[in-house]
Amino acid sequence: MPRIQSFAPVSAPDANRLILGSMPGKRSLAEDQYYAHPQNAFWRIVATVFGFNPELPYPERCHALLNARVALWDVLGECERHSSLDSDIVETSIRANDFSGFFAAHPHITAIFFNGAKAEQSFVRHVLPGLEAPFASIPRMRLPSTSPAHAGMRFEAKLALWRTALTTAADDIR
Repeated sequence: MPRIQSFAPVSAPDANRLILGSMPGKRSLAEDQYYAHPQNAFWRIVATVFGFNPELPYPERCHALLNARVALWDVLGECERHSSLDSDIVETSIRANDFSGFFAAHPHITAIFFNGAKAEQSFVRHVLPGLEAPFASIPRMRLPSTSPAHAGMRFEAKLALWRTALTTAADDIR
């Protein structure tokens, strides 16, 4: 089974919100871009929330997130998986990213948002036990996955939840 690696974070030292996925899918890995699958709603959602064109070239979309003080990363640094589905990740193969180092370099993070259940589950299982205060107490919220595999919720409903979360004060997401 292939061992895959995630990307470096899209981040700046002044970021105050962090969006975490689990692990990029095959299309994203092939294109070296977060959320590259055309049916993934991530870029349409964040573009609508922060007021930029989701069709911008990838570097410009990333820059728009940075201007909104949003960082983007994945919980998993490495894992084994034969498809793009989170359910195919081999749990015993997981190596989480270095969040202690990330949070030390990004001291303004006041809220963490998970793009789906697997990202949240992986963070709680593989990251949270090793985090020290104050990083372990950063407010966290799971949002509906933007993946096309999560088709049980319409785009408008996902957008409403993401908009509310990303524009709400960190104290309100506890």
